[in-house]
Amino acid sequence: MTYFTLEQLAQYDGKNGAPAYVAVNGVVYNVSNNRLWAGGNHFWGLSAGRDLSAEFASCHPGAMVLSVLPVVGYMVQE
Repeated sequence: MTYFTLEQLAQYDGKNGAPAYVAVNGVVYNVSNNRLWAGGNHFWGLSAGRDLSAEFASCHPGAMVLSVLPVVGYMVQE
């Protein structure tokens, strides 16, 4: 597994051929092949390459949707 800082995670924004990763509760998920994250963008202006823990909690209680996403690493404190 890979460990990411917020600065490193920002490189995975789904733009210009980069993979699209998002962090939720310390876990980094690959959303590159998820049609709802096309081009690194999701609903309501959410974008890949960020820690979206707070936003995720308000939209997806129970976190069931995370079970279908590949885990690529974990967040570390900077």
